[in-house]
Amino acid sequence: MLYIELIRLWDEAVRAIDSRDWQGALTKLNQITDHNCRTMFVVASTHIALGQVDLAIKALDQVIAKDSCLAVGFFQRSAVHMMANRLEEALTDCIWAQKYMRENPVIDYKQLGLRYKMYSWQVLYNAAAVHSRLQQWDKAREILMAASQERGAGRSNLIDTALEAISRREVLEPLLVPEGEVFRPRKQEVDQLKPRDFLGEAKVTCMFTLYSCFKSYSWQPPNVVLLFSPSFGFYLDCTDFLCSCRNQGTMSQR
Repeated sequence: MLYIELIRLWDEAVRAIDSRDWQGALTKLNQITDHNCRTMFVVASTHIALGQVDLAIKALDQVIAKDSCLAVGFFQRSAVHMMANRLEEALTDCIWAQKYMRENPVIDYKQLGLRYKMYSWQVLYNAAAVHSRLQQWDKAREILMAASQERGAGRSNLIDTALEAISRREVLEPLLVPEGEVFRPRKQEVDQLKPRDFLGEAKVTCMFTLYSCFKSYSWQPPNVVLLFSPSFGFYLDCTDFLCSCRNQGTMSQR
C-alpha cells in the first residue's frame, strides 16, 4: 500500500485510541496491509485494551519479528504472556528485554513516537512477578532487591509494596505500557496529509483606468486590475480591456 495511506490510517487509529474508541481503532488498523513494527504495536495495545489476550500475543509476535531488538516489545509481551499464564515464555521475554536494554537504565521511546520511558527496574519487576506466579518467593525477593538498586521514576514505592506482597506470599501483577500510550506517526508526516495551496489566492491590490492614455478615443477605457499571487508576483488582469478593444474593432468595421 502507499506509505501516505498507511500514515492516514495509522493517524486515524491513534485518534480513535485517544477517544478510547478501541473497536474503531482496530477497524482502521485492519485496513493496513503493510504493517511495520510500530503499527503492529498499536494493534497489540488495542487487543490488550479489549481483553483479547491471544490476539495481543500474536500481534506482539509480529512486532518482534519485524524488529527483534525492540526491548519494549519483549517487555510488553512478557506481561501479556503472564496474563495468559504462559510463565516460561514470560520469563524468557524478560531476559530478552533486559538484554536489549544494553545495560541502559532507561530507554526513551519518544523519538520513535511512543511517549514512554522504559526503565530496567520495570523489566526486573516483571521477572519477579513471573517467579511469584511460580511460587518461587525467594527468587522473586532477590530480583526485587536488585531492582531496588536501579534508578528510575516511580521505583521506590512500587518496589517496597511488591516486597511486602512477596513477604505475604501474594502474586504480583505485571507492568505494561500504560493504556493509550502507543507509537504515533511523526507530526511532519501527518501534516503532509493536509491539502496544500501551492498557487495561493490572487488579491486585488489597486485599480486604475487607462483614460489618460486614450483621450483621443470616444470610448471610455475599461478598468485594468493589478493582481498579486504568491507564486507569480504582481500581474495585470486586462481581460476587460481586451474585450473592450474587440467590441470597438467590431463597431469600426460596421
